[in-house]
Amino acid sequence: MYKQLMKLKKYHRLVYGLIIAVGLMSIWRGTWRLSDVFIFPENIILSATTSILIGVVILAVTHHKLG
Repeated sequence: MYKQLMKLKKYHRLVYGLIIAVGLMSIWRGTWRLSDVFIFPENIILSATTSILIGVVILAVTHHKLG
């Protein structure tokens, strides 16, 4: 895939990168909104803290398998 991307012209790589960036931001925005709705919706601080802890645990568990 990387070789195919490098064969594209610089302008097309820029457009492709922007499309990917918008897609990633949309995924994160949707994930964030869902966590606000389902993880302690009445308490923003507790919801954010729980989300951070879940993220840290996921990163800690997957770090050993990826690294």
